[in-house]
Parts: sequence; C-alpha cells; structure tokens
Amino acid sequence: MIDTNAVALHAKRVFLKFSTMVGRNPLLQSGGFRPEQLGQNALAQIRNLGFTIFVLGVLIFTIIAATYEPEDPLFHPSTKITTFLSSTSNATFKSDDTVVKTGEDFMAANQTAFATFINVTDVVEDATPVTTTSLECEAEVGKPIDCTDQEVFHVMMKAAIEQFKDIHFYRFGKPVRGSDETSCHMAWRFRPKEGKAAAFYKDYRSFEISRSENCTFSVVRIGEYHSGGNARKRKKNHKGEFEKKPPKQELQPVAMPEVGETVNDSLPVVESEHSFSQGRYLVYQGGGDRCKSMQQYLWSFMCALGEAQYLNRTLVMELSLCLSSIHTSSQQDEQGKDFRFYFDFEHLKESASVLDHVQFWTDWTKWHQKDGLSLHLVEDIRVTPMKLAGVKDTLIMRKFGTVEPDNYWYRVCEGETESVVQRPWHLVWKSKRLMDIVSAIASRLNWDFDSVHIVRGEKAKNKELWPNLDADTSPGALLSTLSSKIDDGRNLYIATDEADTSFFDPLKDKYSTHFLDEYKDLWDQNSEWYGDTMKLNNGNPVEFDGYMRSSVDTEVFIRGKKQVETFNDLTRDCKDGVNSCSSASS
Repeated sequence: MIDTNAVALHAKRVFLKFSTMVGRNPLLQSGGFRPEQLGQNALAQIRNLGFTIFVLGVLIFTIIAATYEPEDPLFHPSTKITTFLSSTSNATFKSDDTVVKTGEDFMAANQTAFATFINVTDVVEDATPVTTTSLECEAEVGKPIDCTDQEVFHVMMKAAIEQFKDIHFYRFGKPVRGSDETSCHMAWRFRPKEGKAAAFYKDYRSFEISRSENCTFSVVRIGEYHSGGNARKRKKNHKGEFEKKPPKQELQPVAMPEVGETVNDSLPVVESEHSFSQGRYLVYQGGGDRCKSMQQYLWSFMCALGEAQYLNRTLVMELSLCLSSIHTSSQQDEQGKDFRFYFDFEHLKESASVLDHVQFWTDWTKWHQKDGLSLHLVEDIRVTPMKLAGVKDTLIMRKFGTVEPDNYWYRVCEGETESVVQRPWHLVWKSKRLMDIVSAIASRLNWDFDSVHIVRGEKAKNKELWPNLDADTSPGALLSTLSSKIDDGRNLYIATDEADTSFFDPLKDKYSTHFLDEYKDLWDQNSEWYGDTMKLNNGNPVEFDGYMRSSVDTEVFIRGKKQVETFNDLTRDCKDGVNSCSSASS
C-alpha cells in the first residue's frame, strides 16, 4: 500500500519548489517587463511555463496514485492476475464430465515459426534431371524400383504434396523398400494448415511407383494412413530392444507433441542400489481423490508433481487409476485403469523425475534398512512445501486421512503455496495412442472438414436448467442454424453425446455427416491401439471407455476448419444451467 502521509509531504515539497520557482521568474519580478528585457526573457518564460505544467502533472498523478484503489484485477501484480484467473482455493471441487485440458492445449497453435514447410516448388528446384539413353532405359524396364533413387524420392514428395493439399509438410524421411518390387514406403512430418491444435503429426504411407518407357517415374497410388509401416522409426525401450531416435533440435526447439511416433512408455527403472540410495523421493499416500472425475484427479496429481519439482525430488506415482462412473459406460467406478491409457507417460518420464510406486516400494524394502534410508511423515495438509524444503530424509510421505474434502491432494497447493508451487502443465500431454486415432480420423477426412459439437443427453431432458437445449439441437433447428455457418456439401464431423446418431439423419440432405463410431476399426481387436493397450494391461483386453470416446471426439472436433459449439453457437441456454452464463464456465 502507498503511504498517503509520505505522498502529502512530497506534494508539499513540490509545491514549495514551484512557489520558489515562480518567485524567481524574471518576468514576474519588479521591472521584469522593461522593453530592453522582453527579448531576453521570452525564452526563459517559455521554459518556466513548460516546467510548471510538468510539475503540476506529476503532482496530480502522485495524488491519484495514492488514493486510487482499483477493483479491476488487471491492475494488480502478475501473481494476482494468475490467482484471479486460475485460483481454486475453495475446497469444493465441482465434478466435470468434460475432457481435461493438458499441456498441449496451452501451447500456441502457431509454434512453427522456427520451421519452414516444404512446397512443390522446393521439390522441383531440388530435383536434378538424370540423362538416360534409350539402351540404358530398356535395361531398367522390369527391374525392381530402387526406392533410394533421388528421382524416385522427388516424385514421391511431389505426389504427396499435390494430393494432400490441406496440410503443411515439414520434413520427409528417405523412402525404403515397400511390400513388393513396385512399392516404396515413405514417412513425413506435417501439420494441418488450419486448426487450433499445436502438434506435429507423422504419417508413413505406401507408394506404388511405375516406370515409363523413357525411364521417368510416376506415382500410381498412395496408400491409406499409416500404410507404409517399413518407414516407421522404431525406438528402444529400457532393455535396448529398439533404437530410439534422438530429438531433432533444428526442427523442434520447443517441446511439442509428436503424433504417429512409436510409443515408448515402459516404466523407468532404478539402475543400482547406489543410485536409489542417493535419490530423494516424495510420495502421496491415500486421500479422497480416487474415483473422482478426471479433472479432479489431474488437478491433484499436478499439485503433487509441482511439489516434487519444488523440493527437487522424484515423485513416486501410482499408474493404476480409478475411472469415475461419470466416464464409464457401466455407470460404475472402474478400478485398474492405467495412466498410460489416457496420458503420455513417455513425455512425462523424459521431462520430469518420476518412478512407479511398485518399483519404488520393492527397492525400498530391499535397501532401506541396509543403507539407513530415512522417512519423513507428514499427516497435516497445513504443512506447506516451503516448510519441507530443508528436510534431508530420503523419503517424504504425505499421508492423507479419510475426511473429505480435507484429504484431497490439491489442498496442499492452496493458500500461500499457490503463489510458490506452480502446476507444471507442460509435462502432461494426452496419450499418443489416442491422439493417433484422432490423426487417423482427420486423415481419412483429408484434414478438410468442419465440425459441430452437439450436447444433448441428460441436459436436454432437464428443462429446468436447460429449457431451450432440446429444441435448439433438434434436426430442424440445427439445419437452420448451421446453414449460415457451414457451406452445403461439406464434410461435417458431429461430436455428440447423443447415443442414437440416426437422430441427425436430416442433416445428410445438406452435409456429408461423420460420427466417431464410423471409425471403430481404429480401436477394434485388429487395431494397433488394441494390441498396444493389451500389452500394458498384462495381456488383458482394454475397453475403449467413455472417457476415451469423449477425448477422441473432442480432439477431432477442434481439428475442423470451422467449429460450431453448442453453448456458444446453437442455443440460448448456459453451459452450467439457467443464469450461469456470466460465469467462467459458460
């Protein structure tokens, strides 16, 4: 706060100085207006007048600054702005059935200024014509296509750029031999020309190549999304089974999601007894966050991760989740879900120090007595991370009780801790396996589609809170509203919680409609997703559950060229019910 007494004293001094200055003005002194002095004092008068105005301005501004108390939080320091925008100090955490935002959602969508995309003219300029005699050409006819040939490479690049007009290509991998003598596989990294998502995507496709009589090459056909498996880069896990591709700093100085890469989310291991004994760890034990909404789980987990980083400790985390009934098709809480089903554990373990709790407790039991490892137990959430900064013990265990909401993990980050421990959102991204499904759907639509998000379900039945929603999202109303927003004949992806998609059949008269269930092959028993998640689940099949569906549906929606929202564009109702439109959630 500004000391008003000090300001008043300062103002008095300024006024006295101003009075003295005026008293010394030669034009105001006796004889100051003599004819012989007018020319000499003209400039002095102008200078003194300007200084007088400046002093008065400073005086007025000082008085205003001392007495003004702004209500607008934007006039507060930056820490106060952050609190105003994101504070959730109230322990009442409202459950939310929407998809949780993760690190990539907070990235700017235009973070590609550091990389130049490749266009057709670049390929043509790089190409060097090869002179071939007719005799040499005859000898080549019938031979297998050499996929390493530079001319073949250029032809493939040009064909890809010309066919996929709605994406920017940032890098092409060298072609490799395909499935037969006329096939080559090639990978590339790209981003859609339009859309909000900040991510690089990777595709690898099969190209059927033909050689003409004069030995020129042409592309006959390009395969479907991820059809060129031979061009896929393989990665090593911790056992060294596959080679891990080093990061390309010249392409990605800013960490961004890479969709389409081989996922390596194997568990981190402790290299030796010595490295374990030298480590410092933090673990959260118990609490009431389990089986709550995914939003609350992530909010609490990010608090624990933020404290671990603040204390420079390894977070001991449990990969087994309980999925809340609000996200399941069975409408019951489901235990035993793996963190890696929903989030990118590979990025997390490469960006932060984390350890699976099963591995940790196995090593702790084995070595803690032998090496004299100590434990510091904290059972009061009022013990802030700042008070734990000097703790030297090997393990800090926060043990949470049974009384809700005082046993929620995120309570640790409330109050004074809020301005000290920051949640590291950039460390948690959505699962690459789910995002690969998103990319596959968008690719099948050639990244050239518009999208609409239609919320119905239970909300449409509740006339008290949403009196207009049912009527505003009826087929007739949708046709009327969308006609001014989406051009006729467009591919229209409909993200919705309406179970019966035939409800939207009238929209087919104007649009080519698409729904999530059209792409079931991307998660059925023959899919890559199914095989990968089954391995994570100890050989047991994994259900493509309600949260996964919502996540993929939402992510495809935001990749549309035009996006139409329910509560912003289709209905007069508020997202959280009657009279809630002024809130942040509307």
